[in-house]
Amino acid sequence: MKICCVIPTYNEEAFIGKTLASIASQTHLPKQVVVVNDNSTDDTQQIIDEYVVKHPWISSIYNSSENKHFPGSKVIRAFEKGFETLNNTFDVIIKLDADLILPNNYFERIVDVFKSDAKIGMAGGFAYIEKNGEWILENLTDKDHIRGAFKAYRKECFEQIGGLKPAMGWDTVDELLCKYYHWEVVTLPDLKVKHLKPTGATYDQSARYNQGEAFYTLGYGFLITTIAGLKLALRKGKPLLFIDYLKGFFKAKQTKKTLLVTKEQAEFIRKYRWKKIREKVF
Repeated sequence: MKICCVIPTYNEEAFIGKTLASIASQTHLPKQVVVVNDNSTDDTQQIIDEYVVKHPWISSIYNSSENKHFPGSKVIRAFEKGFETLNNTFDVIIKLDADLILPNNYFERIVDVFKSDAKIGMAGGFAYIEKNGEWILENLTDKDHIRGAFKAYRKECFEQIGGLKPAMGWDTVDELLCKYYHWEVVTLPDLKVKHLKPTGATYDQSARYNQGEAFYTLGYGFLITTIAGLKLALRKGKPLLFIDYLKGFFKAKQTKKTLLVTKEQAEFIRKYRWKKIREKVF
């Protein structure tokens, strides 16, 4: 199976070299890797260029965008720019962050999963962060969720869900739509990815309401948003974030923010979420 990767990159001079080195050492090399320099102001491009010279399957493009970090939209707009340049003959598309160290068999394992069952639409490992000299699980999501930092999609699934949504919540709605269209999502707990920069490290205060808005645009409704928001705030160790999430939800509801899904998909999502909640409670 042919793998293509797109790596949106913004001011990652400290990490992008390690990410590209881990890709170059894969037991199953990708057919094409596009690194999108999303208006970086540091030496990110210089480091990218070093790898472009070494490896003909790595290329780089520049995307002119705002320097301000907008969770979801900025990174996916950059991803789209890179995706447009890909050769369309790939079997698997992987969206990667620029602050990762992949185990050298990451792509090999992903390919094995997709080959094992034609119904599998998405696959990925687990994120680990360094704390007190040890690599521990970055435990922000359920174990059946693939982190947005390293998502792999079967081409047919990626096309059916309509690609990635340029908004916060994109890495949740993709999996929900995957299930809506009867694809399976597979996580591999033993496939450990080193995440060099903790999630949310670059988010500023203005982004604190975005998660609540994302819950609204996913079609969750108030009750599911309350449960999901409280769980996420507690996992982050910041209970007061729950209030910001609710403010964001009601702000989006008041302004009638456009949903990321159709009414039918939103209904499916709510039923699916309630099913998962009941399974955990009972």
